Amino acid sequence: MNCKIESLSAHKKKFQTGKMKVPAIFFMSEELLPQDETWQKLEDVASNPDTLFRNLVAMPDVSSKPGRKNASGTTVVSEKYILPQVNDSDPNCGMRLLKTNLTEDNFSPEKIDKLFQELVRAIPTKKFVGTVVPFSVVVDICRKGTRAIIDHLGIKTKNELENTQNDGNFFEREMERQDIFDVIPKLYLFFAKFRLGILGAAGNHFLDLMKVTDLVDPEIAEIFGLKKGQYLFMIHTGSGILGQYTMYTHTAKKREHLSQSLAVSLGKLTFSSRKKDIYREMQKKIRKHMRGDETLLKYDANGPDGELYMSARAAASNFGTANRAVITHNISKTIKKLFNRDPEMDLIYDMPHISISKENHFGCDVFVHRSNTSRAYGPEKMTDHPIWKYTGEPVFIPSSMSTDAYICVGQDLNEDSFFSAPHGTGKGKNEKEKSISTKDELFAKMRDKGVWLYNARSSKVVNQDSARYKDIDKVIAGIEESGIARVVAKMKPVAVLMY
Repeated sequence: MNCKIESLSAHKKKFQTGKMKVPAIFFMSEELLPQDETWQKLEDVASNPDTLFRNLVAMPDVSSKPGRKNASGTTVVSEKYILPQVNDSDPNCGMRLLKTNLTEDNFSPEKIDKLFQELVRAIPTKKFVGTVVPFSVVVDICRKGTRAIIDHLGIKTKNELENTQNDGNFFEREMERQDIFDVIPKLYLFFAKFRLGILGAAGNHFLDLMKVTDLVDPEIAEIFGLKKGQYLFMIHTGSGILGQYTMYTHTAKKREHLSQSLAVSLGKLTFSSRKKDIYREMQKKIRKHMRGDETLLKYDANGPDGELYMSARAAASNFGTANRAVITHNISKTIKKLFNRDPEMDLIYDMPHISISKENHFGCDVFVHRSNTSRAYGPEKMTDHPIWKYTGEPVFIPSSMSTDAYICVGQDLNEDSFFSAPHGTGKGKNEKEKSISTKDELFAKMRDKGVWLYNARSSKVVNQDSARYKDIDKVIAGIEESGIARVVAKMKPVAVLMY
């Protein structure tokens, strides 16, 4: 590949070939740069004429994923277009972090083990039925956001809405029922009745019990209510089949499984939309791109196709946040049942890392597509929040299932990345870690590190081994030096539940 890589600083590189209409800025040191296939995908995306704004952003966890047009770990911005193919097909895949009143002094290892043995049943991974709700509640979640499931289940998590991005509703107003039926087939909404409270079996979705080990910025840590030895829950999930099926319906992406193809085909038959004329025109574009058009699928950001797509995305994103709220509720219920105590679950933040949002950058209103990157606003952009206007937006960055994770806050000097941060460290060789190849070796390694692994039924769980992830300390050093975020506290995993 005929390319030029210019070093802007120790942790920032500029990459551009003759084909690329805008450069790609890499926020990482040279040793963390990605493999060849990732470069090719970034070149292809940035080569689309009259599409991207200023530059493409690549975070330390940037990587190529099979079947995706764009690399994961990127932020892509456009003034005029919505670009469905540059994002992964799971709207509002994201993470949340919750404080508890559990500490290393009042919650023993024996109690942790007893809790997670029960959570394997209470928080299913690969299971069709989770927490069942009526069809009307699913529709209300899609149109109202997390408030609908709070009211239905009586969820008591502190700051559940206040500390969720967009206040738990990706629409700017409450929508009508028919507004949801206009953008999502009713069959998908019916399936979603059974799908709340499910962690998921895709990738590295997880439920972790983390322990705060270091307060790097004691002042902000105190504002957040963090203490050394305190136990926190970190939850990483997607938007489930509702999000997956909805995005497959409205973008050009090959179905990964036969069940997806069948569900999407049947879903189209149940689509009682008032906007079928717009939908049919979108389908013509999709077929064109599925049959060989290598340019990016584009919807007019200010046109009817862009509006329909973004409404579908917002409804599905609302379900993703509600799912994490239900998981939190079910963890709390399990602790109360087993130990007759209230853990006082308190949401630090719930943030998506697959999102599309209208934002203002460099004096322009633009559409920011974050594909496995998190928003990381500094205090100046968080003036509407009573706490984060002083601290900056919370950002948490885990790595593998057995390595340290960090709680950070966004900074005001992060405009070059459109105020984005990595959602992890990304796959890569870690010379500090001993490699393993079997589940038995993985369990032994985890035990040696003092981390308990639960469920772990998938043969692919070995891919989450620490030796296969980049060194988080090197990633964090680059994040701080580049002005992306500032570290508040350090955590270590104690117990991990994943498929």
